[in-house]
Amino acid sequence: MLETLANAPAASPLAPPSPPASTPVLRVLHVEDSEVDHLRMQALVRQAGLPAEWTRVETLADFAAALDQDWDAVVCDYQLPEHSGLDMLRHLRASGRVLPFVLVSGEIGEDVAVAAMREGASDYLLKSRLARLGPALQQAVKAAEAERSRRAADAALRESTRRLQELTAHLQQHIEAERAALARELHDDVGSGLTALKYELGWLQRHLEDAPLRERTERAIETLNAAIEASRRLMENLRPPILQEGLAAALQWLVQDFERRHGLTVLCAGLDQELELPEALALVAYRFVQEALHNVAKHAQASQVQLELQCASGVLGVEVHDDGRGMEANEVDKPGRFGLRGLQERAASVGGWVDLSTRPGRGVHLVLSIPLDGRWEPGHPSDAAWLGEGA
Repeated sequence: MLETLANAPAASPLAPPSPPASTPVLRVLHVEDSEVDHLRMQALVRQAGLPAEWTRVETLADFAAALDQDWDAVVCDYQLPEHSGLDMLRHLRASGRVLPFVLVSGEIGEDVAVAAMREGASDYLLKSRLARLGPALQQAVKAAEAERSRRAADAALRESTRRLQELTAHLQQHIEAERAALARELHDDVGSGLTALKYELGWLQRHLEDAPLRERTERAIETLNAAIEASRRLMENLRPPILQEGLAAALQWLVQDFERRHGLTVLCAGLDQELELPEALALVAYRFVQEALHNVAKHAQASQVQLELQCASGVLGVEVHDDGRGMEANEVDKPGRFGLRGLQERAASVGGWVDLSTRPGRGVHLVLSIPLDGRWEPGHPSDAAWLGEGA
């Protein structure tokens, strides 16, 4: 049963002054089986100077149907013929509507009141103390408006985050495609040209009779060999062909090259695994280790690095831990730390996240985690967490 009554200002000279014309009229859905109590609450709210239009329902079915309309607040009796006020509250919460819900009862125990507040009730009042119904409604409406604004802001933030992640993933794909194209050009044009020049110089050296000229040719060949090696290293950095052999094999090669060039020891664990991973995911893990090792060589002042690859509980984990100087917590977010920021964004492009822990004198511990089931939502609690405490 639906019953609508509009609160009109009383004609009595004792009635409160009419509210300003600009004051919005509250649309109140009243769940109440007593007509007397319904009229009484309208009068109390009117006396509080709060304009309101009330619609009364008695059953859960009528309440559920009424929720399809627009309301500013719900006032609900706790004791109803077929259901309790908590049943109505639970149905409201299940509907996803954000509406202030004021529970009213002739007699309510403390345990029921606590349960109602835990379920999401805005307030609860005894029918013997309804003088504050008007102020309670006003406060509940303000709180609901704030909650709706917060939810809208959260939704906008999630959408912005999702679009940013899509853009980041697209940029990463574009960057990798450009790298692959550059690697092919280096191999096909520069690499082949340098190799051909090396053979020509070798032929020339063998046929020269003048010793000084042969020596200069030998030095030219050595310089050319260095250029060929640099070209090869550039190609492998741009697009490591060994990734086709698997992530573990690619990381083994990367570690060997790092140790040879920087003289640092890398202790490895888990690189004997044969993991079948999507190319994009394997590439992110490879770039993570590559960037982490680059940061170690550039900043850490370390003597040893630990690298561990693991796959457990549907999550790929890659850890890089050095024994270098570490960082203060405020150093992590310093402007210019684009290497760390890049790790975060690259991980997010495949639904992963990066955790970092560090302390001065204790090195830096980086952990990449990527779910392998493809399920991920923005706002993961550990998403790109940067912790300023030592591991």
